[in-house]
Amino acid sequence: MRRINSILLIALAFLIASCRQNVVEIYVSADGNDAADGIKTNPVATLEKAVELARTKAGNQTVHVLVEDGTYYLSQTLKLDAGISGSTEHPVVFKAINSPGGVVISGGQKLELQWNPYKNGIFYAEISEDTDIDQLYINGQRQRMARFPNAIEGKNLFDSWDLKHTREPDSAHDPLVPERIDSWANPEGAFVHAMQIALWGDMHWIVKGKNSDGTLDMEGGWQNNRPSKMHPRYRMVENVFEELDAPGEWYFNKKESVLYFYPAKAENLLEAVVEIVRLKHLVELNGTKDKPVEQVHFEGFIFRHAARSFMENKEPLLRSDWTTYRGGAFVFNGAEDCSIENCEFDQVGGNSIFVNNYNRRITIRSCYIHHSGANGIAFIGDPESVRSPLFRYGPQDFENLDLTPGPKSDNYPSDCVVEDCLITMTGRDEKQTSPVQISMSHKIRVSHCSIYDVPRAGINISEGTFGGHIIENCDVFNTVLETSDHGSFNSWGRDRFWTPDIRVTDTLVKKDQDFPKIDMLDKNIIRNSRWRCDHGWDIDLDDGSSWYEIYNNVLLNGGLKMREGYYRTATNNLIINNSLHPHVWYPESGDVFKHNIVFGAYRPAAMNRALGPDDKWGEELDYNLFANGEADRLKFAKSGCDEHSLSGNPLFVDANKGNYTVRESSPALEIGFENFPMNEFGVTSERLKALAKTPVIPVLMAGRSATGGKLFKWKGGTVKNIETAGDQSAAGLSSIAGVEVMEVPDDSELSSSGLRIGDVILECGGKSTDYFETFIKQFEKEAISGEVVLQISRDQKHREFRFEVTESK
Repeated sequence: MRRINSILLIALAFLIASCRQNVVEIYVSADGNDAADGIKTNPVATLEKAVELARTKAGNQTVHVLVEDGTYYLSQTLKLDAGISGSTEHPVVFKAINSPGGVVISGGQKLELQWNPYKNGIFYAEISEDTDIDQLYINGQRQRMARFPNAIEGKNLFDSWDLKHTREPDSAHDPLVPERIDSWANPEGAFVHAMQIALWGDMHWIVKGKNSDGTLDMEGGWQNNRPSKMHPRYRMVENVFEELDAPGEWYFNKKESVLYFYPAKAENLLEAVVEIVRLKHLVELNGTKDKPVEQVHFEGFIFRHAARSFMENKEPLLRSDWTTYRGGAFVFNGAEDCSIENCEFDQVGGNSIFVNNYNRRITIRSCYIHHSGANGIAFIGDPESVRSPLFRYGPQDFENLDLTPGPKSDNYPSDCVVEDCLITMTGRDEKQTSPVQISMSHKIRVSHCSIYDVPRAGINISEGTFGGHIIENCDVFNTVLETSDHGSFNSWGRDRFWTPDIRVTDTLVKKDQDFPKIDMLDKNIIRNSRWRCDHGWDIDLDDGSSWYEIYNNVLLNGGLKMREGYYRTATNNLIINNSLHPHVWYPESGDVFKHNIVFGAYRPAAMNRALGPDDKWGEELDYNLFANGEADRLKFAKSGCDEHSLSGNPLFVDANKGNYTVRESSPALEIGFENFPMNEFGVTSERLKALAKTPVIPVLMAGRSATGGKLFKWKGGTVKNIETAGDQSAAGLSSIAGVEVMEVPDDSELSSSGLRIGDVILECGGKSTDYFETFIKQFEKEAISGEVVLQISRDQKHREFRFEVTESK
């Protein structure tokens, strides 16, 4: 027996030795030498050299590139092609030895400066090198370009305002008033940042100089695919020398190569580490479908110092208000079975991670992504893979439509995973972004992520192309802080089937019930997640979002919005202090809403655009529990809702601590509700759990039942005021103002005038009509002439409308 054991031990030792011989270790040290061979006692100095050595070993042997602590300033983007690919048996792994936190991969440069006092607390230093400065870091923290208005601690929008849904100018903080522009000697190179007029996103301009009339000569504004005039209130200018007046601000005079900085009082510039940014991309994996980069993995690094990209953000995405820049600190372009794990993306200027076009089985796991200038992680496919693509919001050309289902090619990301990631404070420079953005992709799974403190949606799925995405066990909250008309989860589905006139789509779908799925390969699933949005909806399925399955979610504040779309099933969800928001549904949507617990009656908007007062909503809205009374359950009985639903106390185990498990005696169990775990939301790794915030748990309150607003009889029809964010969203308006047409009987003067259900009257005789009372007074004044000129919104487009008055009263 002893002899057998000895033989086994010898065999095991031989096997271990054999495995070690099949692993090549390449060491990198800040104190190394690129003339070295990369062994542990003789490391190389740069990642570029390590890549060169790894290329000679990859494929036949497992390669570990082991990087010692330090900051590694890249001389150029680290580009890896298919020649460095590994295999399942022999991957190529780049790994920080002390993971995570010890190794910084930087696209910047450290400056050794001699600071001198200037005036008013400002210092200056001459820079001998021919360089440009996009961002300045002092002791690892990004500083602000000299700007107006100044940043204010605790403010959200551009760090200067608390967002209010108003279009009133803020003259005291307007950077573009003539007096302020006149005070700038030479604003060339300045940037103007402004919100889109409806607050859907932002736009940016670079200043070329001054015009003869004292205004700015600017280029830009292309960052929004539904462009508008810049917002009259929410705009900011930076990189102007005369605005250098607050601690933490800086200005670089490129012509004179002089850097000016206003340090905080406690900051010792003599000992400060000063870094600038040089590169837009730090790492790229560049392959093709035929020759992909395979089995290359990065573990434990901090990625820092990538340049901003807002002026390169030009490419429109399909029929949305979004544009994109195809780049980021880390770019996957033609890769398979590659990953980023246990890494940190710290204050990069654009997208942190961009998964571009053809990529398969990319994994991003246990990463901490924060203070990104743009998106956290973006999966964006090729528009050429989409059949009959359209790029602007508007009608579809059904006569010339390609009716072949599915994509035209496979040049898009698929089967990718984002797991156990903490993503926060993205969109620092570009507001029309998201911690996770998905467009023209297939089967992206986002699992156990904590996402919060962002300007727009936490997770955004654009058009339905190509579906199959799974969002699960996520914790998403404190979103939509700088924009309007969105949710913590936001989607739209302006695919081939969709056009703004819902009657046209309804006619086509009645002929082919699978038409709404024509661009989708699989349904999307949202499950087992917790959502909270205090400035919109918790889950917002916007224009045309179709084929969703939504179950086992806790919605803490904003409720569930379903705008027009098809084949959505929402079951077994908890909608705390809110309810379902059905907006503009198709007559035969196929929607199902059952086995849910809601607080308050449903809150519809513009449902009359395609449905009559007695038409049934969806396929089935029933077997739900209304926590705030029988009146809420019966509110929409005439629309075929909730015949078998119940009302009553859900009997939660501990609602004050966010445990919405219902007790055995709960009436919720009678309508088919099933308990699901309340402690599996968000990140799972101990490192990230220690960093992650959690949402505020609301105090249970009385349901906010939908009243629909006060109705007014006018010209034989019915109108109402635009009063809520739901009304605004349903009509696609830039503010909560206007008078909406609700009912137009065939024999009414309103019908003969040509006004339709869903039209919103915005102006009468050149004056705003925010409310019915102000509208009717102005209308009666104008009616004396026999014709009243109105400005209306129809199908989300503004147009002039002439109302011929048959009788003046």
